[in-house]
Amino acid sequence: MLLTLIRGGNIVDIIVYICVSAFIVFCVLPIHEFAHGYVAHKLGDDTAKLSGRLTLNPMAHVNWLGALMILLVGFGYAQPVPVNVSNTRLKNKKLAMAIIAFAGPLSNLIMGFLSVIIMVLIARNASNTSLGSAFAFFFQYTALININLAVFNLIPIPPLDGSRILLAVIPSKYYFNIMKYERYIVIVLMVLLLTGALTRPLQYLSDAIYSGFFSIVNLIF
Repeated sequence: MLLTLIRGGNIVDIIVYICVSAFIVFCVLPIHEFAHGYVAHKLGDDTAKLSGRLTLNPMAHVNWLGALMILLVGFGYAQPVPVNVSNTRLKNKKLAMAIIAFAGPLSNLIMGFLSVIIMVLIARNASNTSLGSAFAFFFQYTALININLAVFNLIPIPPLDGSRILLAVIPSKYYFNIMKYERYIVIVLMVLLLTGALTRPLQYLSDAIYSGFFSIVNLIF
């Protein structure tokens, strides 16, 4: 996203986007990781709590490479919260892992929807002022990046949350065979994002969800 904005040359949009990226890294990503840890805690696993990760302190969750990815392309990640599903009360451990994994993207979708609400309210009441317009852009970008994070993390490949959800529907032997190549998959994932090969289809899906949220908010308000 930043690269696109720089090419567009609108300095206000660039400044707002950088502010949004900082907000995402230090406020939104900690909520995403906290959601994983909190749901795991509620299911009986205190691994995140014992590791000092059941917190909203951003420094406990920030991954600087993932933060840079958010700034450059609008997709990124934080330091994954440790989870041990064998400690959970659910008999179906695969289901427990899927529920814990989905908690993070769900938190992003909720925050994205709330951001759309705030953006629409600002646009209707204060968009005729420079400050109002800047805040409307801020929450628009916040909504888009939250949705981007949800979509990105639901890709069913390691180390993303979608791979944990995939575990619930495929045999374990296939899942762990895929996990053996996690480090190589991460490198390929980064290359695809930076070159735009993966960013474009993900952005298409994110824009569709954003449009859906926008339509719902307009119906409500």
